[in-house]
Amino acid sequence: MIKLVRVDHRLVHGQVAFTWTRFLGTDCILIASDSVAKDELRSTALRMAKPSGIKLVIKSIEDSAAALNSGVTDKYHLMVLLENIEDAYRLCQKTDKIKYINLGGIKAADDKKQISKAVFVSEKDCEQLRELDASGIQLEVKMLPDETGQNVMELIH
Repeated sequence: MIKLVRVDHRLVHGQVAFTWTRFLGTDCILIASDSVAKDELRSTALRMAKPSGIKLVIKSIEDSAAALNSGVTDKYHLMVLLENIEDAYRLCQKTDKIKYINLGGIKAADDKKQISKAVFVSEKDCEQLRELDASGIQLEVKMLPDETGQNVMELIH
């Protein structure tokens, strides 16, 4: 069962590794990322950062969608982590299992505008978020579980 889908460029870090996993009772983290799946050094570093007792799986977007669709992940209290909105959008195009996406941290860039303390989005990101919203996926900016979330659509207008 998917407990949380989160976009956070840092992937596994303190907020995710400890605060979110404890709050949600997560026992498995799926990192859905073509770039991380191909990068052995990053994969190794992320495996070292994961909390003990929690399984960490790193798959491409295609393989992540296949795993979600097959039901093989249903036995876990699963947290899906993505590096960026484009990956989240691509994953949602390949599965109907995602109903909610949390935006936790997206780094700044010249072509991006700030919509919250730690979330920066480009025009392409906004277009993809609008499509996800139109498909019925709830989108929220929320860094920590005890914070009040902000509706992404209200932030990007």
